[in-house]
Amino acid sequence: MPSMTGLEHVRGMIEGTVPPPPMANLLNMRIVDADVGSATFVCDPDESHYNPIGTVHGGLVCTMLDSAVGCATETTLPRGQRYTSIEIKVNYLRPVRADSGQLTCVGTVTKQGSRVAFTEGIVTDRAGKVMATASSTLLIFAPDSPAADA
Repeated sequence: MPSMTGLEHVRGMIEGTVPPPPMANLLNMRIVDADVGSATFVCDPDESHYNPIGTVHGGLVCTMLDSAVGCATETTLPRGQRYTSIEIKVNYLRPVRADSGQLTCVGTVTKQGSRVAFTEGIVTDRAGKVMATASSTLLIFAPDSPAADA
């Protein structure tokens, strides 16, 4: 990763030349598209994602959103820059179930600064209904900065 730009790294995950994070495999989630300032993930929810009340756990949806906005931010970074989430606010609009079909999550950078990126994300179901939205703020830093240890 240190030898790649953020966009090269993210596109490498799409192309299979860079391994996805293990959590993506665990959650049955994958990145399918990326361009400068945007990233798209998909997930096929099933009953293994259910919470005790019989719907897909909100943590799965939040993880999709956090992943999409994070990778959207990464696509804007030059070699040697990293990012981490500072905060994320999620609005759950509809319950997700296994029969919701494939979820699509698009993350977009709305304002890029030299130290902070502001982003938005949206999750839709197979029918295109909006299931959840998010706004997030991410810190941008060099790997050897004090922020890397935070």
